[in-house]
Amino acid sequence: MRGVTIKALWGGWLLLGVAMMASSLALAVDDWPRTFTNVDGSETTIPGPPRRILSTSVTITGTLLAIDAPLVASATSANGHFFDQWEGVAQERGVQRLWPAGSVDLETAYAVEPDLIVVSASGADSALAQVPSLQAIAPTIVLDYGGQTWQSLARQLGEASGLEDQVDAKLAEFDDYLAQSRYKISVPEGEANIISYNGPGAPNPIALSDGVHGQLLQALGFTIESPAREWQSDANSAQDFVRAQYEYLTQMRAPTTFLLSAGDERAAAFLDDPILANLPSVQAGQVYGLGANSFRIDFFSATEVIDGIVERFGANHDDDRRRSVQ
Repeated sequence: MRGVTIKALWGGWLLLGVAMMASSLALAVDDWPRTFTNVDGSETTIPGPPRRILSTSVTITGTLLAIDAPLVASATSANGHFFDQWEGVAQERGVQRLWPAGSVDLETAYAVEPDLIVVSASGADSALAQVPSLQAIAPTIVLDYGGQTWQSLARQLGEASGLEDQVDAKLAEFDDYLAQSRYKISVPEGEANIISYNGPGAPNPIALSDGVHGQLLQALGFTIESPAREWQSDANSAQDFVRAQYEYLTQMRAPTTFLLSAGDERAAAFLDDPILANLPSVQAGQVYGLGANSFRIDFFSATEVIDGIVERFGANHDDDRRRSVQ
């Protein structure tokens, strides 16, 4: 009798497991097709979970890789290359290189046989004008990576691809890494500013405190000096930066300066610039490069920036000039 009871219990558990699996599969099926709202307010119907994603935006590609999306092909930067911070990952996953930013080859796109195409609404890698033609190949979604964090972009891509759980896991992993890194460093006294230093005769973009670079460094404990918005040198509305003319750099007051797309060599050039000699950060000798890949922030470049900050401001860094981040 006891054996029959155990057998019956096992049978019941098996049936319960099958029922739960069937219910889970039914819920997954019920999620599709789904409707994705594009940045321009139009809608794209996605019939099922994508298995072959084509990215026409090299900037968005980094976030697709970060969330382990089934990316099979991507446009490149204007020079025909992927971004350095994730090029190795793309090679490992066999991502096919397509056309350089600024051009679209529809025959090549068709040959890839994508089941979802991703387009940026703005930027040098935008294929917005080709959306009607791309829609004839596969469902096409349009996003705008400008003025938002890679985390926000990841959530939108997760919604379109059905990878919400993977996105949540990646964001939690990154937040944990950020918190651990903040605990390891001592931050310089006073504010810091973030500059894309191009010298005289060109705009020198300065990061806004609420832009993606400002948010990243503030999460590490820095207080970011924001430029005056009226310094904007062109008609483009400020999102992450104010594109200031060179002479406005002399009005920055923070005792620490970080330079975008820069290493120690570029920092040395900034320190040696005679026009900037009276800047508090130059006077203090606190000018640092954020790294060669720091201009466009995605998961990979953000991690590089964090690692560089930890290396420079870690526990062994000149404690008597630092205040600890609690």
